[in-house]
Amino acid sequence: MDDYLCMEQDEPRPGAKFTQDELYLQAAEAFGAALERLARAYEVDSEKSRDLLQEIHMALWRSFDSYASLCSLRTWVYRVAHNTATSYVLRQRRRRKEIFVNLDEVEMLSDPYEPETAADQANTLERLLGLIQRLKPLDRQVMLSYLEGEDAGSIAEITGLSSANVATKIHRLKNVLANRFNRRATS
Repeated sequence: MDDYLCMEQDEPRPGAKFTQDELYLQAAEAFGAALERLARAYEVDSEKSRDLLQEIHMALWRSFDSYASLCSLRTWVYRVAHNTATSYVLRQRRRRKEIFVNLDEVEMLSDPYEPETAADQANTLERLLGLIQRLKPLDRQVMLSYLEGEDAGSIAEITGLSSANVATKIHRLKNVLANRFNRRATS
C-alpha cells in the first residue's frame, strides 16, 4: 500500500495507537456491508463472491500491520478492497479468458438479461451489475465507489486518479449505462 498516496487524515488521536486486530475489527464493523456488496459486484457467482470477500478481509487485516493513519480508515479500506478485488478479477480473467471492454465499447455489449418488466428491480440490478462486471477494472472500481456514495475526491484518493479524471469517468459511465437501459426499455 502506498502510504504517500493517502493524504486525507483521520481525526487526531493523541497518543492512541490501535493494534492490527483493533483496526481490522473497526473496519469490518464499519464497512462490512459495503465490502460484501463490492465482492458481489466484482464476482457474480455466490460461492466465488464469498471467496473474494474472504480474500478482501485477509488483505485488509494484513494491511493494518503497516497502516500509519496517513489517510482515513475509510479510504484505506476501500483502496485495499478495490486493489484486492481488481487483482482477483485479473487472476480470474487469465483463467476464464473473459473479455473486458472499455467504457466506449460497453454500449455495444450484448445484454444477457431480459427482464420481464421494467419495474422488476432485481432484474434491473442484475443487468446493471452485469454491465459493470464487464467493464475494465479501473472503470469498475470508479463506478462501484460512486454507487457506494463516494465523491470524486474520495474515489481519486482510492484509485490514484485525479479528481477531474474521476468526475469525467463518472459522468461518462452514468451516461453510457443510462443510454444502455433506455435503449433496452424502448426496444
